[in-house]
Amino acid sequence: MRVRHKPWAEERLKDFPQYVIQQPESHKGKWREVFGNSNPIYIEVGTGKGRFITEMAKAHPNVNFIGIEVFTSVIVTALDLLIESELPNLKLMNVDAVNLRDYFDKGEVNRVYLNFSDPWPKKRHAKRRLTYKTFLSIYEDILPKQGEIHFKTDNQGLFESSLMSISEYGMLLTFVSLDLHNSDFEGNIMTEYEEKFSNKGDRIYRLEARFQ
Repeated sequence: MRVRHKPWAEERLKDFPQYVIQQPESHKGKWREVFGNSNPIYIEVGTGKGRFITEMAKAHPNVNFIGIEVFTSVIVTALDLLIESELPNLKLMNVDAVNLRDYFDKGEVNRVYLNFSDPWPKKRHAKRRLTYKTFLSIYEDILPKQGEIHFKTDNQGLFESSLMSISEYGMLLTFVSLDLHNSDFEGNIMTEYEEKFSNKGDRIYRLEARFQ
């Protein structure tokens, strides 16, 4: 993904600590205090510009959402959406997903969303895919037993490799769609990329899987 650098973005994130979690490691094991309730927590790894996570938070007020994005110049757009919406059940974190164990205790996260992740198509880059076994291990460590991963992509190669990775890890696939927008799936909320690709006629792939 090509990211246009925004030199002011980091300071803007710091200006809104009520929305962007600063030093998230200090909240490990205490996320109920952050949200002020014991509602389930769903995270999106690679939240991008924030459309999906913002609309999910609007649609599900009894769920707490955290959008996680490593690129400062991207997540600042998600911050603008959150400021406009003023959603009490949504927070943002400008961190790398490889460190999720530092921010969440076992079982603190109830579901992980992965939407239109970088496909890293070259074989030598497979370890960077967010559905690679090392990342699955991270998610397993922060989810409860039988915790779920929901994954969407337009990239057939990434979807196929993800199906293999998830199956080989021993997870149970509970939903698979090879053409989401022409299926009977209800309640789909599109990301910016999803709308773009769908309008071009590209097929959208989706799966749900849970740890056993």
